[in-house]
Amino acid sequence: MPTYKYFTWAFAFTAVGLALGAWLGWNTTGTLAGAAQVFFICAVLGVLEISLSFDNAIVNANKLKDMTPKWQHRFLTWGIVIAVFGMRIVFPLAIVAIAANIGPIAALTLAINEPAEYSRIMNEAHLSIAAFGGTFLLMVGLSFFFDEEKEVHWVHWIESNLARVAGIKGVEILFVLLLIVAFSHFLPAADVSTFVWSAIYGLITFLLVEVIGSVLDASEEALEGAAKGGLGAFLYLEVLDASFSFDGVIGAFALSQNLFVIAIGLGIGAMYVRSMTIMLVEKGTLAEYRYLEHGAFWAILILAVIMYVQTMVHIPEVVTGLFGAGLIGISLWSSIRWNRANPEIEGEPAEAAAE
Repeated sequence: MPTYKYFTWAFAFTAVGLALGAWLGWNTTGTLAGAAQVFFICAVLGVLEISLSFDNAIVNANKLKDMTPKWQHRFLTWGIVIAVFGMRIVFPLAIVAIAANIGPIAALTLAINEPAEYSRIMNEAHLSIAAFGGTFLLMVGLSFFFDEEKEVHWVHWIESNLARVAGIKGVEILFVLLLIVAFSHFLPAADVSTFVWSAIYGLITFLLVEVIGSVLDASEEALEGAAKGGLGAFLYLEVLDASFSFDGVIGAFALSQNLFVIAIGLGIGAMYVRSMTIMLVEKGTLAEYRYLEHGAFWAILILAVIMYVQTMVHIPEVVTGLFGAGLIGISLWSSIRWNRANPEIEGEPAEAAAE
């Protein structure tokens, strides 16, 4: 299939989303300038989400390629509904409802009638969200590198040593706990408790998702004789997608305080992430470029650390996006160089090539 066809639905969603954004701007301001401004903000938010989510698409593809066809289809259909409407609309409302101790309807009313107050509450919750999401992503990234069966290494000295000590049970958890303690020393005393507890909840969530996912997949395999990668993998990917979305959702309020404008813009980006995921799986891109996954997981670790740092200082989302895109670009370039140097085994899965 030609590459552009993978993005057909994303292109269609972009057209509809930008049209809705322009209509929303016109309906709110009654001017062409207002319509053009919201149209532009939706487009910028879409680009921002895509730049922040290159690594998300690669990690999704890495997990998705091992899922059964039934659950692949469910992730790419149900998953996009959860990603667009759940994380871009329901999640911000839930954060405001919890932070302000109000009901979901009251939170929606606040978003519509008092967007400035709604935005203020969301920004005040940033410390908890960054600590929670950063810890979850740290565990995702470290789980890739702390793997004693991992044979292909990109940053060889670091990755080979991490794989060597992976046999020590709980070593990645110890690393994360030490990092939490280290960062907590640089925070104001009033923020330490919130940061530490939110980070611990992020760690517990990762471990729960891993345990529940293993149980669910084992149960489904026993009942249906299915291959690995069922409901448990679906759950893991949805929580992972949510963690990637934290930064984008919070950062979007710097461009707009309108919940629906943010949902349209980030939803456009989410559609491209899904399209990239499908393309990576069907074209076998991860097998063709042996270091691409490594670049994505390094980008995840960088993003996690940036989320921690953002509890102390603001880092523009464009910087975060450039870091991730840059690492993935370098890993792609390294993969192409390796393929040219080893033409006899180009295109083989990385694991096979390492043997």
